[in-house]
Amino acid sequence: MAWWVEPAMVFGVALVAALVVRYLVLRALARRSAISGVFVATVRFPSFLWSLAAALAVAVEYTDLPRKYAGRTSLWIGAFVIISLTLVAASVAVRMLSQYGERQGMPFAAAGMSRALIRVLVFALGAAWLLAHFEMWKGIAPLLTALGVGGFAVALALQDTLANFFAGIHILVERPIVVGDSIKLESGQEGVVTDIGWRTTRVRTGSNDIVVAPNTKITSGILVNYSLPDRRTVAEVQVLVSHKADAEQVWRIALEEAAEVEGVLADPAPLFLCDPGVLPSHLQCKLVVHVADRSSTVRIQSELRLRLLARFRDAGVPLPKSFSFFR
Repeated sequence: MAWWVEPAMVFGVALVAALVVRYLVLRALARRSAISGVFVATVRFPSFLWSLAAALAVAVEYTDLPRKYAGRTSLWIGAFVIISLTLVAASVAVRMLSQYGERQGMPFAAAGMSRALIRVLVFALGAAWLLAHFEMWKGIAPLLTALGVGGFAVALALQDTLANFFAGIHILVERPIVVGDSIKLESGQEGVVTDIGWRTTRVRTGSNDIVVAPNTKITSGILVNYSLPDRRTVAEVQVLVSHKADAEQVWRIALEEAAEVEGVLADPAPLFLCDPGVLPSHLQCKLVVHVADRSSTVRIQSELRLRLLARFRDAGVPLPKSFSFFR
């Protein structure tokens, strides 16, 4: 009988057993929670490769393979398992962080910077494990010394990049902005934060353009965060009517129309103010409403103006002759 027949038979039996165990474990985990579901979706294919590696390891251990084949096979099986576990661990960690951040209301978990830091940490641990597996620690000591000397020169050359990197960490920790916030940069651009990366922060403007700002500009410049302390904001509509208009009627119509506009919050309630009041040529008032998000402010102001114009015309409210009734 050829020398490879017995190892092949052991490999086949071990592979079947490993695949059965894999099926049962994945099935049990999939039923537990959403977090387990993320893990199962990530390891479904790698676990098949692990089953192959386990079966091969059993065949090497419990059969009489030639020593030159057995030693090399065991070494590379271990290396394959380490590399695959590292990749899976990085993927699972990133997915779990994103899912946990969404559930707990932690937008920084969705930032590209957070995902990059997790991958760097996991890959560094995996590389250290792999070097220990090949017993290469002593051999890389001179290399690490050379990298330390060269690293200083590289740090000087990349000081702007490093400054942006640490500025990104500062943004994630202090959280002056998070993904989803509406902000105004010192340069004047306004938009919604879509990503905080390891070097830049991306802001989507109202015209659907992307503004890419270095992280140092965010931490060192003056910016306005419209989403703090919460995302609610105020929308104002100036109302101009003639001196002959009934102020109480104007007040009633304005509040009624504000209550009908989608997006206007009932709490705090809309407010009608006689501000600045009686002017030489007209009566000027102000309708103040609260909206849930800044992105809907322009739409709500436009709809309020159109509604008020239609109601004032229907009710016969006199408008200033030389002014539009609203601004």
